Amino acid sequence: MTDTATRPGAPRILIPALLIALLGTIVTVALDTVLLWWAALIIGVVLAFAAVVLVDRRMPEAERTGASGTKEEGTTLHRTLVVPTALVLSVVSGLLLAWFLDLSLIEPVAAALGAFAGSAAALLLYRRLSAMLALSFAAVFAAGIIAIAVTALVLFFSGIAPGATFARMVEYGTRPNSLVQIINDGTTYYLAAVAVAIGFKMKLFNIGVDGQYRLAALMAAAVGGWLVLPPVLSQIVIILVAVAVGGAWAGIAGYLKVTRGVSEVISTIMLNAIATGITAYLLNTDRLAVEISTNNIGTPPLPEGSWIPGIPAAFLGSEREIFGLVLLAAAVGVGYAVMLNRTRFGFELRATGQSQSAAEASGVNVKKMVFLSMLFSGMVAGLVGMPQLLGSSHYYALDFPTGIGFIGIAIALLGRNHPVGIAFAALFWAFLNQAAGILPFDGIPQEIAVIAQATIVLTVVVVYEVVHRWGRRYQQQQIGKELGTTVAGPAEETAPTGAASDSGDGTGDDTPGTGRGGEAK
Repeated sequence: MTDTATRPGAPRILIPALLIALLGTIVTVALDTVLLWWAALIIGVVLAFAAVVLVDRRMPEAERTGASGTKEEGTTLHRTLVVPTALVLSVVSGLLLAWFLDLSLIEPVAAALGAFAGSAAALLLYRRLSAMLALSFAAVFAAGIIAIAVTALVLFFSGIAPGATFARMVEYGTRPNSLVQIINDGTTYYLAAVAVAIGFKMKLFNIGVDGQYRLAALMAAAVGGWLVLPPVLSQIVIILVAVAVGGAWAGIAGYLKVTRGVSEVISTIMLNAIATGITAYLLNTDRLAVEISTNNIGTPPLPEGSWIPGIPAAFLGSEREIFGLVLLAAAVGVGYAVMLNRTRFGFELRATGQSQSAAEASGVNVKKMVFLSMLFSGMVAGLVGMPQLLGSSHYYALDFPTGIGFIGIAIALLGRNHPVGIAFAALFWAFLNQAAGILPFDGIPQEIAVIAQATIVLTVVVVYEVVHRWGRRYQQQQIGKELGTTVAGPAEETAPTGAASDSGDGTGDDTPGTGRGGEAK
């Protein structure tokens, strides 16, 4: 019945979507002759969004079936939060795409394509954006505003003009060469954050990513420098060595956790110190190192056949190259998402992270899941140094990047352990690092970027917790209302009351059959 009812309506939805996208594009192109391109694009997308609202209100209810946001249409939350959030996201998506395309296309074409994408996104966001997802975007926006305000206050009381400083950072951070550097740095940050996020999903705090990737990079560089293998095979061997070393080093912490009950926080901190000592011991000219320059020693340089070629960034207007292993990072992100949401292992991982006692009652081997999650976290951590090793430096030396593992912890928190959220957080973190590089030339402390990064992480964690608690109560109230409308008789009165009393103070136990147990995803 549902398929029969919805399939005939599909063409009727596609036609308005195409017409709305064309409307926004035509308005943008027309106004671009008299206004700045970004102003024309904003007006075009806003008018397209207004058309979406009008068309959707006239659309028959049967054609709305299956839309996740339509169930909340007409509610106060939908009008005050979902609709404004969908409008802002439509405009921002169009502006970002137009700005990106403007790097390689002429301005009118880039603005038209951005308007088309933003107008098309307007219908999708208005129809599909749920209240809980809108709350997440609102939390990010609020955290960003708070972080900017705090950073501006620090600059103001330091006698530095906040507006000029931010403008200078944006101008420098959006230069073509800066964009390439942001993508390259973001690639390594992303891999580190995914490694941390795998542990977070199990409620495990893998602080040892930094030691895991440095030890893995050293051993992989040593193997690649001493072994002469054909191309492709050489890259595969180097990457496999890094994955094996990183996984084995993290597996030690996992083994201690499941057999001796040692906290992974303590063990990974200690393993970081041991890894630092091992790398210092091995990186010696009497052992694995050779002299690279007068003041630098490192592993033997990788033969050119072991290098991974970069991606030309001419489309960004830069003569530099993007790390070729950015594709590997994207594959890791896709694999992480599929593993979490489409496999039994991912389900058991999330279930164990939510409640170990409930997972045990369901037949999950908790100790096995703890060990495997630490093992997989370390295997991904072993990849962190590969973009730099195979794409830029081609040896492990004293100047190899350090501290990326700790940055990964902040980015995983900022991205809420979601593969897409982590990607945006990694690029944003890399942008702040790169944009702050110009500040010392203007006599401004470069630590401004550090203040902004720390403030953003702190505010995101706090705001998300507030939003999560409010959203949990909202979901319970919605469930109570649905039960009240579907259950006849006495249940019609008791269901909403029980839901409301469960959510009133946000407390309760986690045992099955209680109100708290219904919150598990």
